[in-house]
Amino acid sequence: MTDDMGYGDMAGYGRKDYQTPNLDKLASQGIKFVNAYSAGPLCTPTRAGFITGRYPARTPVGLIEPLTGEKKDSAVGLTPAFPSIATLMKASGYETALIGKWHLGARPQHRPGKNGFDYFFGIHSGAADYISHKGTSRLPDLYENDISVDKEGYLTDLFSQKAAAFIKQKHDKPFFLTVTFTAPHWPWQGPDDKPYADSVDFRDGGSPAVYAAMMKSLDDGVGILMKSLDDAQLSNETIVIFTNDNGGERYSDNGGLTKSKGSLWEGGIRVPAFVRWPGKISRGTMTQQVAVTMDWTATILSAAGAKAHVDFPLDGIDLMPVMRASNKNIERTLYWRTFQRVRQKAVRMGDWKYLKDAEGEYLFNIVNDQQEKNNLREKHPDIFDKLKKKHADWEKTVLQPIPL
Repeated sequence: MTDDMGYGDMAGYGRKDYQTPNLDKLASQGIKFVNAYSAGPLCTPTRAGFITGRYPARTPVGLIEPLTGEKKDSAVGLTPAFPSIATLMKASGYETALIGKWHLGARPQHRPGKNGFDYFFGIHSGAADYISHKGTSRLPDLYENDISVDKEGYLTDLFSQKAAAFIKQKHDKPFFLTVTFTAPHWPWQGPDDKPYADSVDFRDGGSPAVYAAMMKSLDDGVGILMKSLDDAQLSNETIVIFTNDNGGERYSDNGGLTKSKGSLWEGGIRVPAFVRWPGKISRGTMTQQVAVTMDWTATILSAAGAKAHVDFPLDGIDLMPVMRASNKNIERTLYWRTFQRVRQKAVRMGDWKYLKDAEGEYLFNIVNDQQEKNNLREKHPDIFDKLKKKHADWEKTVLQPIPL
């Protein structure tokens, strides 16, 4: 999983000013999703959705949009009270590891090791300086398991190297490896840049050239991981899933979609996604199947023969039947809600999308109008009312939002 990548930020999805050969090669080796969504338009909710396989609003940490370095957020995080994908994979006989960004709590009881991961190397914050490895609180934020570590190197490269080393080491059991790159999330730094001064906001600076350098390091890292699988002779028995946690922002290309990160318009939640599994999924295929973050959770668990906890049913579905017969799509109804910084609601059901923001309420035929330009609320009041009611009914099944 990458962080803050726009829908059109890879050359294979339309970017013109730089190349992403390793990512595009990976996409060509399997099936490409053009209607994939993140569970939320911000980091923490989407990660909660992936790790639990359930809507972010079903867990307290998923209500935080997103976790910050501020004191008020320090007591919030994911706990073993909510079964994680790692816990469920371990129960099915898998070794588990997470390398990269966590962003689901920094206190000891909230860390990856307490939520099913045998090994962790990465940061707890929502972002860290790529050079100094200081997190959003401007304290050192690079950890190996629960131990703070001091290593030199560009953060994206360190994550790639650690993930490659994990793949190459001897494994006595099958493994589940989650690599959560921070790139291309701010701070805007390439491998040759200097650390940010503590007085400088992480959101300051950057340029299209710096963004391109960040994307190149990410692309190089994906190439390293794929070569590691080849070298270990594991490529044919390994499912590789690539996706992103929300839409892009300042230097991103959101592929012509409306708005960006933080919004429930398509630019904030439509994300690139593709899956490779040689011999199981046909090469060079594309699907119109609507997918969401929690589907990757359900798909991984199903492929591993792992089962969800009976008291915590998954909100995602196993997409493997679709990927192995890509002409048979499953109709989905998906829900989103933001509350703390902007108050928006959205539903996608089949070809239709209901959206409410501060300016009004909308109905779009999202298949014919991906840029959300033509509000069909007045032309199709029955569909509008149906989707609005479905969202209201869904909200009764999740936790109440928490004001800032």
